[in-house]
This record gives sequence, structure tokens and C-alpha cells, in this order.
Amino acid sequence: MGLSGQARGVAAKGTEKVNRMAKVPQQSPWLGEAEKAAVCRVFDSNWITEGPVAAEFSRRLRELMGAEYGVFAPNGTLALALGLMALGIGAGDEVIVPDTTFIASATAVLIAGARPVFVDVNSRNFQINVETCIRAVTPRTRAIMPVHLYGMACNMKAVLDFAELYGLAVIEDACEAINVRYRGQHTGTFGDVGCFSFFADKTITTAEGGWVICKDGDIYDRLRYLRNQGRIERGTFIHPQIGYNFRLTDIQAAIGLAQLDRLDEIVARKLERLAWYHDELDRVEGIRFLEVEPGSTYVPFRVVLLCQDAQELEDYLCQHYIEPRRVFYPLHRQPCFQHLNPGGDVQYPNAVYGYEHGICLPVFPTLTQEQVAYICSTIKEFRGHRD
Repeated sequence: MGLSGQARGVAAKGTEKVNRMAKVPQQSPWLGEAEKAAVCRVFDSNWITEGPVAAEFSRRLRELMGAEYGVFAPNGTLALALGLMALGIGAGDEVIVPDTTFIASATAVLIAGARPVFVDVNSRNFQINVETCIRAVTPRTRAIMPVHLYGMACNMKAVLDFAELYGLAVIEDACEAINVRYRGQHTGTFGDVGCFSFFADKTITTAEGGWVICKDGDIYDRLRYLRNQGRIERGTFIHPQIGYNFRLTDIQAAIGLAQLDRLDEIVARKLERLAWYHDELDRVEGIRFLEVEPGSTYVPFRVVLLCQDAQELEDYLCQHYIEPRRVFYPLHRQPCFQHLNPGGDVQYPNAVYGYEHGICLPVFPTLTQEQVAYICSTIKEFRGHRD
């Protein structure tokens, strides 16, 4: 996303140091020769649709996550929709969804034919707040969708206890939480289904792609029918059930396998860059980092800062060729969801606070220490100007 004309004009008046700096992007996927070679091997095999490479990618992912079963989907949004459909969620049903999350959590519910019902999040890290879920339960409530947000797990013990109390299915949105564990267990393996994304900004990428895991054989069979045109095997035109095309390609799976080979390095690089931010900003007045959920490991999807003047800081960073993001816009405020009558801000104070005070900084594996230092020095300059 380019700078606005006004931002370019303001930045042009900055120091010589600023003019020499390239814009720091919000995200840059880490792809190299290993990914190229893997794709070339798929081309050489002439099997480019979902096949043996995808099967190996599936095996490796199940091994990583400790998952009994897993199927691919075209992207994270459709992974969530596929998981919901496999659970039998559809017309007339309601699914509890945290108010702070990427919009796909809610639109996936709509794809399945159900209605998302929004609940507030906690104030520490904007994960789902189970205490607010009680008011959302109606006779139509069928499931709860905890979201493991910004690379940490939410409190799954509280979620599972709540779901058991009300007899709800649990679908975990772990799209931002590959290689994240809660109390030693991989995200996505607690509920009835868990869903992941391999989009370009995720910990590992296949450009686009999704993954659904489960531990129940019947749910697994429903996933297989739903994603493959209502049949288990390809090569037949007899379709026992209604299904769709939710498949991946071996081209994408080859990229994913190459990414998995260096997962440990990707995670280490993200944590190293997070440490750089802490070294620079921990003592800056008026700024704090998200608290990591107790019991969760942390593979930062973004580095989230909270401050009183987030909008002004975002503008200032953009003027200095840095591309920030805000914490997710609350779902209840989304213009496209007003027909759901989600209620006003008073019901979602923490989600509103997160958006109004949250800034997301880049933490991709190839971000340099010089770039992090530049981001942090720009933030310090801003704070000095404001204070």
C-alpha cells in the first residue's frame, strides 16, 4: 500500500536520514531457493493438483501439531467455513465470535449459513473473554469460535469449560497461531475442529491455503466429503453426498514443505525481532506491549503496542515511510454487519479500546535490525514531540 500524496509530501520535508530509508513494509514473506526448487520438482513430476506432495505436507503438519486428522482448504476463511459445515452448523444456528478478530472469523460463519454473535474480549491481549459469552447464549447457539489472536493462544481451559456447560461445539480459529501451544498442546487440537491459514503473512506460507484438523473420525469423513465434491476418492463421478471443491495444489504444498523445513528458524527470527523492539521501547513512557496469555507460547504475528494516541502515531509512522496497522476494527462496528443488530460500543469496551489504542508493527523474518531501530527511533521522536 503506497503512501498518500499528503504523507509523501510531509515525509519529503524530513531529514536526509529519512529520505535515504526505504519504506518499511508491514509484511514480507520469506521465500528463497528452497521454495523455488520445491516448486520446480512439482513441475518436473507433472502432478500439479493435490497429490503426493500435499499428502506429505499433511503428514508433516499432523506430526507438528499432534493432530489425528487433517484436510486442506483453499485459504483460512474457507478452512473455517469447512470446519463449521463439518460440525453441522448451518441455517438458524448461532456461533459466538470475539469482537476483535479479522473479519473472516465472522464471514466464515455466514458462508456456513449461520449467524455470528459478537462478544467482548479481555483488556490484556484482546483474546476472547468467556465471562462476556454468557449473555450471548440463546436457544440457537450451537458453537463458540475462540480466536488465537496475534500469535498467542487464548485461555482454552475457560473456553472448553464454557462450551461443556452449554453443550456447544468448539471451532478454533488458529489462523495466526501455527506452532503456538497452550499448556504444551498445539492450538487447534483442543476443540472439535481447528483451522489454520497459510496466507503470505502467516508464520509459514503457501501464498494462499488453509488447514483443518480434528480428532473425531466421523467429522474427518464429513470434512473429506465436503471438500472433494461429495466423494472420498477422486476419479469417480458418483457423489454420495453434497460437497464442494476446497482442495489445495501440490505447487502450494511444495512451498509449504520448504517453509516447514525452516520453521524453527522462522520462529527464532520472529522472537529475535520482538526482543529488539522490547530493548528499544520497554522504557518509553506511554507505550506498552500486549501481555502474553498465561500458559501460551508466543510466535508474534504482529508486534502490538498500546498507546493513548494511536491514530496520530500511525499517521506519523506513515509519514516516515513505515507501514503500520491498527488492531482489528471491532466486528460490531463493521458496516457490513449492521443488519445483525450487534449493539453499540458499550457492550464491547475492550474491543473498542484495542482498536482505538493499538498499533501493529512488522515482525517478519527478514526485517533487519536497522529497520527495527529506525521504527523505534521514529516512535521515540513522536513521543518526544507529543510529550
